[in-house]
Amino acid sequence: MFRVKKVLNHNTVIGIGMEDNQAYLLIAKGIGFGRKVSERIEVPEDGTIYSLQEKTQRGLALDLVKSIDPVFLEITQQILKEAERIFGKIDWAILFPMADHIAFAVKRIQNQEQISNPLTEDIRALFHMEYKTAQLICPILKERLSVEIDEHEVGYIALHIHSAIEDENVALSMQIARTVRECIQMVEEETGASIDVMSLSYNRLMNHVRYMAARAVKGEKLNLNMNDYMSVKYPEAFRLASVVCGHLEKYLKKPLDEVEVGYLAMHIQRVSEE
Repeated sequence: MFRVKKVLNHNTVIGIGMEDNQAYLLIAKGIGFGRKVSERIEVPEDGTIYSLQEKTQRGLALDLVKSIDPVFLEITQQILKEAERIFGKIDWAILFPMADHIAFAVKRIQNQEQISNPLTEDIRALFHMEYKTAQLICPILKERLSVEIDEHEVGYIALHIHSAIEDENVALSMQIARTVRECIQMVEEETGASIDVMSLSYNRLMNHVRYMAARAVKGEKLNLNMNDYMSVKYPEAFRLASVVCGHLEKYLKKPLDEVEVGYLAMHIQRVSEE
C-alpha cells in the first residue's frame, strides 16, 4: 500500500510506502487518474514499483524523476516488461538510465540530429534477442510521439536491455562489440576477404570474446592451454589473437589469462577459413 505524493500523469505516480516511508515510482495503466495527494493506492500485478532511493550514474533516481518526462518512463517500462517476459528476471535499476537515453534519442531525432552507430550489425548479431526486444520501441514511439527511430538507436537500446539481464554494464557491452569489430577487421585485412556477420563462425567468435571479457572481470580461468599448438599450427591467427587480447586488457584494466590467446586464435582461424 502507498500514499500518493505526486501524480506525474495518468499512468505514473510518486508514492510513499506505508511500511517504510520511502519514495517509489509507481507505473501502471490509469494509476494516477483522478488521484489526490495522500490518497492510498495499491499497484496492480502488471504494474511496476521502482525505489527512488536507487543510485544511477547521473545521481539519485529521486532527483532524476524530476527531469525525465514520465512518458519515457512509461515507454521504458513497457519494453522492460517484455524483456522480463522473454528473459525472466531482469535488473530494474536500468529503468532510469534507459528512459534517459530514450528521451535524448527522441530529442536528437526531433532536432534532425540522428546518429550513426558503426557497431549496429555487431550488436544485432551479438545480442540478437535483446535487439529484437528493443525493436518494440519503434511502433510505441510512432504511436505515442509520432517519432520514427532508426536501427542505430535501437542498437543502443538493445545494449541497455542486455545490461538489465546480464551483470554487464552498457559501456562494457559496447566495448565487447567494438573489440569483435576490430578483430573481424584485422582478419578481413589479413585474408583480403569479407566476413559474413550472420555466419555461425562469426557468431561463435563474438560470443567467445564476450565470455572472455566476463572471465577476466570475474577472475575465472580456462583449464586447457592451446597456446603451443595454435602458435605453431596457425601463427598468424595466434598473432592476431594476441593483439585483440591486448586491446581488451587495456579497456578492462585487468589481465587476461594467457591461455585465452590460444582459444581466441582457434575462433579467428575458423572465421578465416570460412
